[in-house]
Amino acid sequence: MKIKIAQILAACSLILPMALPVQASTEVALDRSPNDVRDVESLQRGAQLFANYCLSCHGASAMRYNRLQDLGLSEQQIRDNLMFASEKVGEPMRVAMQAKEAKVWFGATPPDLSLIARSRGADWLYTYLRSFYRDSSRPTGWNNTVFDKVGMPHVLWQLQGNLELKTVEGRAEPKGAVVRSWEVVEHIEGKEKVSTHQLVLTKAGELTRLEEGKANTFDYDKKVSDLTNYIVWMGEPVQVTRERIGYGVLLFLIFLLIPMTYMLKKEYWRDVH
Repeated sequence: MKIKIAQILAACSLILPMALPVQASTEVALDRSPNDVRDVESLQRGAQLFANYCLSCHGASAMRYNRLQDLGLSEQQIRDNLMFASEKVGEPMRVAMQAKEAKVWFGATPPDLSLIARSRGADWLYTYLRSFYRDSSRPTGWNNTVFDKVGMPHVLWQLQGNLELKTVEGRAEPKGAVVRSWEVVEHIEGKEKVSTHQLVLTKAGELTRLEEGKANTFDYDKKVSDLTNYIVWMGEPVQVTRERIGYGVLLFLIFLLIPMTYMLKKEYWRDVH
C-alpha cells in the first residue's frame, strides 16, 4: 500500500509541471495613498474634482449633497461649485446617464462610488488613478496596469498627460521619464524569467512636467491624493467622529470605570472576609 501511494505521488510530481508549464507573478505593487480625512481643505478640493470629473459617469447614491456641509461648505457654495444640473441640495449624488446606455458605451455599467474605497482600498484607488497608459488596442484608447482591459477612459489625461507601457528584459532601474516600474517574474519549465515593466511619461499634461528628460508628477499626484481622500471620506463621513468617540470611551474605561469597579470589588469582599 505504501509503495502504491509513493508511486502515485511520484507520478503527480511529474504531471503537475507539465500541466502548469508557466507561472507568472504579474501583480502590480500598490503605492501608499497619503490621504488624511482630517484635512478639510484636501477634502474640499477632492469634492470639486469628484463633481467635475467623476459624476459624469459614476454616481454616489449613498451621499447627499448637503452632507458636504460637514466639510465647511455652505449650501450656496455647494450649489455654485458642485451642482451643475437641476439637483436639489438634499438629493443623492446620482448620475443622469442611463445604466443600459453606459453598458453599451463602455462595455460595463460604471459602478457607484459611494463605497468603492471600502471595497478596493485607498492605496488601490490612488495607484489606479495614476496608472493609465495609451493602448491603441482598447476601444477607448486607454488601458490600466492595475485594472487590465478596463472599460473606463482616462478622464484625467489632460492633467497627467500621456503614459506608455514599456517592457525591458531582465531587471532594470527606473531612469529618465519613468513614472512607475515593477518586475514580472515568470517560471517557464523550471527556469525563472524576469522582465521589468515601466510606465513612461511621453507627453506632459497640465500638472506634469518633463524636465531634462525626467518626469515630474508631483502636482498631479497631489490632485489624485485629494480625490482619493474625498472618496475615502465619502465611504464613511463619520469616521473622524467615530474615532473621537472611541477614544473618549477608552478614556472613560481607563480612568473611571476600571477604578470604580476595583473599589466596588474591595467594598464587596471586605464584608465577606
